[in-house]
Amino acid sequence: MMAKLIPFPDVLDPLTGVRFFLALGVVLFHLQLQWTLTGDDGWWDRARLGVDVFFILSGFILTHVYLQGDAVPDYRRFLVARFARIYPAHLFILLAILGMVLVAPLVGVGLEPGRFNPTDFAGTLLLISAWFPRETLVEWNGPAWSLSAEWFAYLAFPVYAAIALRLRARPWILIALAGLVFIVLDGFYRAQFGRVLPRAEDSMGILRIIPEFLYGIGLYYLGLRWAPSARLAIAGALAATVALLALMQIGVDDRVIVVAAGPFILSLALLAKARVHTFLSHPAVLFAGEASFALYLVHIPILMVWRNTAEALFGWAGDYRMGPAELTAIMMLMLTVAGAIHVFVERPGRWLIRKWMVPEIAHPVADSRSIPRDQKEPC
Repeated sequence: MMAKLIPFPDVLDPLTGVRFFLALGVVLFHLQLQWTLTGDDGWWDRARLGVDVFFILSGFILTHVYLQGDAVPDYRRFLVARFARIYPAHLFILLAILGMVLVAPLVGVGLEPGRFNPTDFAGTLLLISAWFPRETLVEWNGPAWSLSAEWFAYLAFPVYAAIALRLRARPWILIALAGLVFIVLDGFYRAQFGRVLPRAEDSMGILRIIPEFLYGIGLYYLGLRWAPSARLAIAGALAATVALLALMQIGVDDRVIVVAAGPFILSLALLAKARVHTFLSHPAVLFAGEASFALYLVHIPILMVWRNTAEALFGWAGDYRMGPAELTAIMMLMLTVAGAIHVFVERPGRWLIRKWMVPEIAHPVADSRSIPRDQKEPC
């Protein structure tokens, strides 16, 4: 007998708001490598695993938006929507970096030979930079490797959708399958590259998203079976959040933290189902969540320019450490630039791409079920 399913509300504000804090965690991970405030262990180091939380969240939300019926969504519409979501900010920032690379020699800034090369630029531009084994980092924009992984998952979405629709009545099977795939890929990655799967980035980072995206799908269908009271939803969200942060702080294995990220995401979605309003639903936090993608992409280029400028102006060594005042200033700059890119590049860019590539009436399911309020498209 099939369990009664209780749908999630169309808008899941907590999953929009939390995106800002996940992106901020990745930013702080990179900044802590440059500052004088603390060491690089505990929470600061594990904040980089916000990328894994994003991958799980992506599977959860795309199931919410596109897999409500009994059929796989129109593939062309899906890819256009996803391309419009991620590409405008990516292209804008990549071209800005290209401009800086071309101008740098003209103003006396030396670049490491071969660091910014045409091959890696093409791979980053085409969103395939993390598809293949490699021994060096793609220097054009470090965070863009995860876009390459996301794009791979989008291209493979019909496969995910077929599995999801077949097993949606048995969500624990989907979650177990995700776990099995993770174990197999983790074993392969450790054998080939000597690192656990959550350390996969430029070198075959696509392997990292494959099971985590499926994990998000299984969590979504599991959540359809639950309808907690407001009190229980709040308790669950607090417990999942505290557990995740505690595991990050005590430095457990990265793979354990990835597992713990699942209940964290599900508990936030259940807050929305229980109609609980928290600070994650505040308009300012929602805007920050919508702009988190731009923050994630732009923080490394800003950090690079900031430090090179400081070294050139003040003659500081390349390994100097930033103090609290400088950290505050660079964070304010990152947040301001990210907000501007979101408003003046991402939003109009999405609209133009969708209008150009899919001018007809939008898909009713994709337009009625969303996370961000601005473009009817999540993630």
